[in-house]
Amino acid sequence: MGSVTLGVSIAVPEPHGTLLQHYRFGFGDAAAAVIPTHVTLLPPTEIEPVDRPAIEEHLAAIAAAGRPFPMRLYGTDTFRPLSPVVFVQVVEGGSACGWLQERMRDPSGPLARDLQFPYHPHVTVAHGIAEEAMDAAQTSLADYEAAWTVGGFALYEQNPAGAWALQREFRFASDATHRAAPAAAAREPAPEAA
Repeated sequence: MGSVTLGVSIAVPEPHGTLLQHYRFGFGDAAAAVIPTHVTLLPPTEIEPVDRPAIEEHLAAIAAAGRPFPMRLYGTDTFRPLSPVVFVQVVEGGSACGWLQERMRDPSGPLARDLQFPYHPHVTVAHGIAEEAMDAAQTSLADYEAAWTVGGFALYEQNPAGAWALQREFRFASDATHRAAPAAAAREPAPEAA
């Protein structure tokens, strides 16, 4: 059996996940049909199936060391011209996401890897489509806002057709005696109006 592609992310809960997925599809981004709405913690990563038990054990240990944290999305931004992406911004919870993704990619762990770009938590709403559609995405969702408490993260696998399927959820320990994601994640300032 050949390698498989895994990713780890925080799902955007309902009704927000489906709403943003509909928006993404409406902007002409066909990837919306195969990519659940999410905040990436580990980008697509090729692994050998034999390594999967160690990877799942690694992710379970990270979840056990974390705790629930608030997440808030607000407004849009873009990575253009560096990358053809428009996204909804993570304005609260970004520090905790950073804490998680660093531990996932720990150089001594089974998911050690470098990133193509510096880590920046976000929710993609348009990727690789016409510039006019990218502009429309950025304008249409400029006032979009959603908030929830993140209770864990999930492991996904990409099939040969490019669709991502949920494999396993990892819930955070809620006991405050466990080592937690940085307290700063719960105290990030609200964004100033742009």
